[in-house]
Amino acid sequence: MHADNFETTPPIEPEFIELAGEVLGLLSDPTRIRIVFALEHGEELSVGELAKLVEKSPSGVSQHLARLRMARMVTTRQDGTKVLYKLIDHHPSKVIREAVRQAEHSVTTGGQVPRHHEARA
Repeated sequence: MHADNFETTPPIEPEFIELAGEVLGLLSDPTRIRIVFALEHGEELSVGELAKLVEKSPSGVSQHLARLRMARMVTTRQDGTKVLYKLIDHHPSKVIREAVRQAEHSVTTGGQVPRHHEARA
């Protein structure tokens, strides 16, 4: 039996469905997923540090960070000449982790149990 109980979950307000679609679209980019994972432990990182971690150009990472910032997923802090980025909270990480779990279901075949279900046993 699964711990998820959909019958006790309150209904989603209609105006949040459109916004949820935008959030999922924003988090659907692999580079932004890597950025969120790089920031998920609470560290503050510069564009250059993030670029190295996600193996992309600083200008590309900067554009992705701008989108995450506009969506209020990351915040910035000036440190001298550097701008440091940090996740505002862990919601983006949780959404992405659930997507990864769903992806595991998509590739699991032949009656195998997805890895995240094995961890619960």
